[in-house]
Amino acid sequence: VGPGGYQVGEFPPLWTEWNGKYRDCLRDFWRNATGVGELGWRLSGSADLYTSEGRRPFASINFITCHDGFTMRDHKHYEANKEGNRDGTDDNRSWNSGVEGPTDDPEVNELRRRRTRSMLASLLLSTGVPMISGGDELGRTQGGNNNAYCQDNEISWFDWDLDSDDRDLMQFVAGLIALRSQHRSFRQRFFFSGRPTGGGTLEDLAWFSPSGHHMDAAEWNDPATRALGMYISGELKGRNPDGTPQSDVPFLILINGGGSAVEWTLPRMPYGKTYQVLVDTAKPRLAPAGPVLRSGATLTVEPFGLVVTKVSRR
Repeated sequence: VGPGGYQVGEFPPLWTEWNGKYRDCLRDFWRNATGVGELGWRLSGSADLYTSEGRRPFASINFITCHDGFTMRDHKHYEANKEGNRDGTDDNRSWNSGVEGPTDDPEVNELRRRRTRSMLASLLLSTGVPMISGGDELGRTQGGNNNAYCQDNEISWFDWDLDSDDRDLMQFVAGLIALRSQHRSFRQRFFFSGRPTGGGTLEDLAWFSPSGHHMDAAEWNDPATRALGMYISGELKGRNPDGTPQSDVPFLILINGGGSAVEWTLPRMPYGKTYQVLVDTAKPRLAPAGPVLRSGATLTVEPFGLVVTKVSRR
């Protein structure tokens, strides 16, 4: 917030900005509070905010948590600051997954870990510049404290004595970072147009419903819609040093922000002949390579889950 109100998207070219609208949208979506209407904008670089001439996706610093607030693992609930849990913002847009505080319930703990993996995957694979709050990659907790400015103790310190879940999460995040760094599809220099580019024949960005068909207006505008497929064609607007168009492989990201599993029908040609699963947030670690499915096959995306597939059209 700046002078005159909320100013994200209003600063001139070469400025980059923490995108608070990205934060709020992703938090709401992954706690099953909103549909997909705004999510498409946020995942694809927030072009609705950055429309001034010369703006590029790098202007959007995408984040879900930062130093000022709780960690991705936590939900606001604390008394340690001795202010009756009244300090720190109440606009947290968080969810305790059904139980307040630490629990021995294996289902609740798995749901919390899956939602954390899904939030980190959506953050690291969104167009724009991802920003991770230090410690989220290893499941750091502040015990629900979202205002730890006065806590120079175990509440705010990093605990480097990692358990197996912490190590799994670090491996998962490292794999996501490697996937992003290896593929320009996730690091676009220009906004998507929804039309063919670079001499290609498919639109550079397409959105699919679980039926395997393009999203329609009713689905976009229905607040109960919790599932969204994001297809990135890999045909880029950038140019190589020799002037030829840059290209990458296509990807299809399947996102389920609802409380029930979704059966996806994989889009048919010309979008893809086969789909190889690279990321599934229902699993604690990233496997070197997942199953290869043919177009028209079905794939299950678990509740609050996200699946990334690498697409082949050959």
